[in-house]
Amino acid sequence: MGGVLAQIPAASWPVIIILLCLSLLSLMLIVAKIIQLLPATGGAKTRDATIDTFLSGNRDAAMSAASAGRAPADRVLLTAMQGLAAGLPLAAVEAETTRRGNEEVAAMSTWLRLLDLISMIAPLLGLLGTVLGMIKSFQDLSAAQGSANASVLAGGIWEALITTAGGLIVAIPAAVAANLLAGRVETAALRIESAVGRLLALSHRS
Repeated sequence: MGGVLAQIPAASWPVIIILLCLSLLSLMLIVAKIIQLLPATGGAKTRDATIDTFLSGNRDAAMSAASAGRAPADRVLLTAMQGLAAGLPLAAVEAETTRRGNEEVAAMSTWLRLLDLISMIAPLLGLLGTVLGMIKSFQDLSAAQGSANASVLAGGIWEALITTAGGLIVAIPAAVAANLLAGRVETAALRIESAVGRLLALSHRS
């Protein structure tokens, strides 16, 4: 590995360093978002039971169960229950839960755009490094004044292509993670709508 790194053209090293920094940043973001979103879609059956408890008249127990939940849907559901328990009109409760739901979705979506950005710019940076490396290789070939052979040219090309490979290695995991995490955020948002919608619909019937 050290021998490969030693053969990378000096002109490509700034790009390699940037790609390494982006790789570390991407890894930290992916781990942080996985930890944050791991409980985001769970607890659907528990919320249904909590709603039934609330509608049966045991509101304190229901709100206590909702406050113990870890999912964003639990927190928004608690907001709706508190509004209904306080006697607020359904329209006011809907407005407040919509605001709280938007806040939860925004919090879950934090840094996902940065992951998207990393997945877009990493291949471009890799290509830039390749271009810089190719320029250096052709400069060396020109300086050789015809004494260089095809193997020298091929060696310069593969050395330059290392940055393109590095850019793709950084971009692919970032792109996959960004899409999977965005899908989990969408699922969590649907869980919020489902729980609050069920509570408000049943409360309206009552």
